[in-house]
Amino acid sequence: MRIWMAAAGVGLALYAATAVGQPVKKGSPLTLERVFASPDLGGGQPQALRLSPDGTLLTSVRPREDERNRFDLWAMDTRTGQWRMLVDSKRIGSGAELSEAEKMQRERDRSKTGKTGILDYGWAPDGKSILVPVDGELFVATLDGNVRKLDGSKGALNPVVSPRGGFVSFVRDQNLWVGDANGVARAITTEGGGTVHFGEAEFVAQEEMHRRTGYWWSPDDRLIAVERFDEAPVRVFTRASIGATGTSIYEQRYPAAGTPNVLVDLFIMKPDGSGQVKVDLGPDRDIYLARVDWTPDGSALLVQRQSRDQRTLDMLVVDPATGQSRLMFTERSGEKSWVNLSDAYRPLKDGSLIWRSERDGFGHLYRWKDGKWTQLTSGDWVVDALVAVDEASGRLVFTGNRDGVLERHLYSVNMNAPGAIIRLTEPGWTLSGATADSTGTRFIISRSSPTQPRQTYLADANGKRIAWVNENAVTGDHPYAPYLPLHRPTQFGTIKADDGTTLHWQMITPALQKGKRYPVFFMHYGGPGSQDVSRDWPGNMPLRQFLVQQGWIVFQIDNRGSDNRGKKFEDAIWHAMGSVEVDDQLAGAAYLKTLPFVDPAKIAIYGWSYGGYLTLKMMQQHPGVFAAGISGAPVTDWALYDTHYTERYMGDPTRDAAAYTAASALPDATQISDPLLLMHGMADDNVFLDNATAFAAKMQAANRPFEMMLYPGKAHGAAREIHPWTTMLDFLDRHVKKSGVK
Repeated sequence: MRIWMAAAGVGLALYAATAVGQPVKKGSPLTLERVFASPDLGGGQPQALRLSPDGTLLTSVRPREDERNRFDLWAMDTRTGQWRMLVDSKRIGSGAELSEAEKMQRERDRSKTGKTGILDYGWAPDGKSILVPVDGELFVATLDGNVRKLDGSKGALNPVVSPRGGFVSFVRDQNLWVGDANGVARAITTEGGGTVHFGEAEFVAQEEMHRRTGYWWSPDDRLIAVERFDEAPVRVFTRASIGATGTSIYEQRYPAAGTPNVLVDLFIMKPDGSGQVKVDLGPDRDIYLARVDWTPDGSALLVQRQSRDQRTLDMLVVDPATGQSRLMFTERSGEKSWVNLSDAYRPLKDGSLIWRSERDGFGHLYRWKDGKWTQLTSGDWVVDALVAVDEASGRLVFTGNRDGVLERHLYSVNMNAPGAIIRLTEPGWTLSGATADSTGTRFIISRSSPTQPRQTYLADANGKRIAWVNENAVTGDHPYAPYLPLHRPTQFGTIKADDGTTLHWQMITPALQKGKRYPVFFMHYGGPGSQDVSRDWPGNMPLRQFLVQQGWIVFQIDNRGSDNRGKKFEDAIWHAMGSVEVDDQLAGAAYLKTLPFVDPAKIAIYGWSYGGYLTLKMMQQHPGVFAAGISGAPVTDWALYDTHYTERYMGDPTRDAAAYTAASALPDATQISDPLLLMHGMADDNVFLDNATAFAAKMQAANRPFEMMLYPGKAHGAAREIHPWTTMLDFLDRHVKKSGVK
């Protein structure tokens, strides 16, 4: 499950200060139409930033000025700072409809939802060409602007250039295809079809494990590790994708909690498909293939095997010649906990491994060498990501929240003499991303603050800015500049949960008038793996500012069960979803009602996905506390959600039925007596529409009044468009503000 708050305008456009052809006077108030128009108010945001192999070019995909959801490939000369377009997506794109497989992959990768054009690309190792997927086909672009299509690539998924540049590979028709850089590819697996897939990541791997691929090249191009999965055991759900002009019926194999998963195997083969060796993943077939990596010299394969209950994670070392595996080490959770997966690890040339573990209660870096562990970072804070490793000097660079839970920074530590941790980025900012060259001599850093939309710069080894990639200053013709004079500051604070735990909140208020009380738009997500309260510029900041200009106070609080506060904070929801999160959000409401400028009778709650679920639980358990509630795409019955996400927190429903019953929003549906708006996309393949219709049926059977808005053809991200917000504001105007909304 992913966070779907009101991310208005995640795809950002460049240059123009206002909606195209619409000059705006400085100091003008925001309108809802402008919040959702092009160019995006957050300013120009290059994405998929990468350095060329020789470091002379910095490439990215950037949205078009007049079409913020269509992206082209651009490059900046790192010596001169000059930008130029490398590939125009409209010039080579066919506009053909994507395959259902690619649509589903994009839905899993939320950063690509609703976008077209060039969304990703891959440099050839020699730096002379780039592999570019557009509209389901593959193209090779050279630096002089020439582009040619690769024959036989239509419908390609997961395309890559092999590490040494000798091959191009992709998945098509459920098989893995490989060709040399200049030739036509051919399928090197042939059994794919029906329920069998090669080279792909299964649904829960994409959706919940953050693993997007199902094949891995060895560093010397000699071998490929290829996943094979068979969906035959997985339950078939008949899912109707209801559109504006018709309905498509899909027989989707969906592993609901407590039901069988796919059967996973792993093979090692040569680039022509010969010499196949099956990897020994152990006798238990009911496991998750979590991560696969080659050692730096390609002599071994590292496989992370996760148990079905997610309380153990085994690191296996595999001999590629025989497929035989041996156990390197095991991570185990506490009694009422689970092991979180992470990408913050790195195998080193000397056979050791840098590894993120939560074994001391917080996510920290360790080094495994010759069977022994050395802890490299420690304290009541968490390491988020491992950005760079310089083996020669022993220097590690990572991101984390050592300077406070509300900010994320870049830090360094020496693995050969751990102890001193050096912060490399400025205080007062929150990093949204950091990438580096192979040894951490150059960094691409993206950051924001509550007063500055995301900006990106190139930094040296010590984090010092060398050059702006995108300064994005809100001046001159920046899209947000006309609205900056009315921008209201974000305030931060803390309250205590009922067990004494510190909870962080953030709030934006209108310019307060003495004696006046204001309604509150209380936003929440609250699910595991999330953090909403931080010193950053969220993608929906203009929308929040619009709400404030309409007279709302916008408020959020991070409850127990959410992320980046350590395992104890997160483990509070173990087998108890819909419990402490509700208590903590309610504590936020109680705090609001103590403030002299808050109208205690006009607090409205809104959430999408997990947040939509919490809206229902809060309204059921605490009638009369909130003036109204909006629930978007809620999970109403956790037995309807997928195995990997749900069982991690709730256990197996065939063994823990009582926990599932208590967590469900269905049994107490009719306890809701306050105004409710229920919303859902009618083509949602993540949280199925069945969740909303089951809840609606309960309310209707009991003759309980509520309002409902469904979106034909829309998936889980329906709230990214304007109509849901027009609907919500009308609902809140009638039931909360009871006055005109501008």
